[in-house]
Amino acid sequence: MLRFSQYALRLSKRTGFRPVRVWCRYAATAAGPVVPPQTYAPVSPLRITLRDYQEECIQSVLSYLEKGHKRLGISLATGSGKTVIFTHLIDRIAAVEDASQTLILAHRRELVEQAARHCTLAYPHKHVDIEMGNHHASGAADITVASIQSIMSGDRLVKFDPSRYKLILVDEAHHIVSSQYLDVLDYFGLKNAADWGLNSYVPALVGVSATFSRFDGRKLGSVIDHIVYHRQPGLYSLLTPTRDYIDMIEENWLSDVNFTTVEIKANLTKVGSGPNGDFQTGALSKAINTEETNEIAVRAWLARAKERKSTLVFCVDLSHVSNMTTKFRQYGIDAQFVTGDTPRKIRSQRVAAFRNGDFPVLLNCGVFTEGTDIPNIDCVLLARPTKSRNLLVQMIGRGMRLHKGKENCHVIDLVAALSTGVISTPTLFGLDPAEIVENADTKELVDLKNRRELEKKREETVAEVERKAVSKRLPGTITFTDYDSVHDLIADASGDSYIRKISEFAWVAVGDGKFILTTNSGNYLVIEPSEKGDSTFAVKYYRRLPPGVKSKSPYATPRVVAEGESFEHVVHAADTFAAEIFEYVFISKAQKWRRSPASQAQIDFLNKFRSREEQLRSQDLTKGKAGDMITRIKHGTRGRFDKASARKRATDKVQERAEVARRRLQGEVQVGPLAARAGLD
Repeated sequence: MLRFSQYALRLSKRTGFRPVRVWCRYAATAAGPVVPPQTYAPVSPLRITLRDYQEECIQSVLSYLEKGHKRLGISLATGSGKTVIFTHLIDRIAAVEDASQTLILAHRRELVEQAARHCTLAYPHKHVDIEMGNHHASGAADITVASIQSIMSGDRLVKFDPSRYKLILVDEAHHIVSSQYLDVLDYFGLKNAADWGLNSYVPALVGVSATFSRFDGRKLGSVIDHIVYHRQPGLYSLLTPTRDYIDMIEENWLSDVNFTTVEIKANLTKVGSGPNGDFQTGALSKAINTEETNEIAVRAWLARAKERKSTLVFCVDLSHVSNMTTKFRQYGIDAQFVTGDTPRKIRSQRVAAFRNGDFPVLLNCGVFTEGTDIPNIDCVLLARPTKSRNLLVQMIGRGMRLHKGKENCHVIDLVAALSTGVISTPTLFGLDPAEIVENADTKELVDLKNRRELEKKREETVAEVERKAVSKRLPGTITFTDYDSVHDLIADASGDSYIRKISEFAWVAVGDGKFILTTNSGNYLVIEPSEKGDSTFAVKYYRRLPPGVKSKSPYATPRVVAEGESFEHVVHAADTFAAEIFEYVFISKAQKWRRSPASQAQIDFLNKFRSREEQLRSQDLTKGKAGDMITRIKHGTRGRFDKASARKRATDKVQERAEVARRRLQGEVQVGPLAARAGLD
């Protein structure tokens, strides 16, 4: 009893509940559901008038549920009130017979406590339980808020009867395709829609996220069937922010943001990618965590944001946090830090002090990217580069919550001049990642992007505009008319370099924006412009049919693995799929066998398409080079070259006739034998 009372006192400080209120909530773990008397009502009962878009979002969810859809997603920007929508949905979704309970799942302690706090304030007469760590829910509460790690520990899940739940809510739902979430959904009958006919009842699933895409490319579509509401700062467009972002600032739902980029001299070209597609942490730290770069970061803050009251700094790793904290303190700045290793008590104290404005700078690595509610943050210093658009949006989003007396949030982004694949503030607005901006707000960045586009149009001819537009839409596109010989085209690997900077696999550009990844099995993957025709890309898997199967094609109907507007995200999705179904040795671009001399079989195949004077020998090519050339031949490069050449000849002929006609009108062409030779007779 004493130990639990101490916990209740500690939790009351974090949640705002009276200690006796906390005791009533957790007593249910031993004695079943308890409805606390009205005398234990929360200190400040929640009375919230929903914003127009919040009500619109709830209505959209209800509409889809009425149509029989069960697995829904909501895409909302950080600071737009996801938790408020969560809590209001609970009572708006009606019970189905005995199914009246709600389960809320989250992957971090802060998210669990935040959801429990909101639910208890919103529903003072409902029983709210927490399943997390040493605290075990009864399984019978009206609302249970659970840590995904805890609910999947041991046999803790079995006390939750699926038939009694009307609603499963998932916070930060871009994590929902992880194995633990999939196991929970499987338990509640929500993992496989094909099985629903076997069950008498399944609850509704609603997932909410500010970043409804995963950098590793796993398909959220395997769990979420419909994104029923979307109000975001351009999460699905790598080139331009949507009007939603500007609208939410103008309507005072989000704080405005001013951006400053600061160039650093770090060279990231040799920093590899980790399993999630972002930079490898150790290698990135070595490149970024230097005396020179840390000095630039702190001096940039002193020059541009010293007057800011609450700055959150994102670092690479523990060493970077330590060195950056020391650097701030050398300049007399009271800087504190929080990491995953910081003891919980100290971490809570530091966050609370920062939230109260007791010190101006809080540094972290990987702690405050999701689910952090510190609305007083008025400056974000991005001291760590990233390849993940989701991570960048999450970091910036920490400063976008409204707060009394806060005019805007100043984002300072350190941009590496020598880098590859980096997603920086300018890229969010369709600008060059190396664009240097100074204290520019969202409107100014949009205007800057528009001015840059106008400048390009003025400088380019119509033909150049068209060529560059195609090149931008289809990265690595081969222009067939640039080659005099099909053999030069087949041998040219320049189109491969674009995708191989993004991927560790040996993708081959075959023209028309298509990229092929083959293996020894005969199966292959294709990345190509989507058939939707809206500047999106698709990944398709072609599986060779077994011998004896009668079909017009040797391949089964292609399977669409992924689609998206971001070429890099689509490549990562394709790589994730390829790593699971292909043998690594046959698809990796770094394999030793690719550098050995071409085999005789490869040379014989290539020579079938060459004249006697152009025959190749084994020592002329490596196996990797020969394999890439064969891939281009098998996937239509030769045919596309022939068609492009025919179009070019036809165009040249028309231009030649037009030139002759022009000269004749000007008196340059004489009647007679010369005219006949010019093709006029």
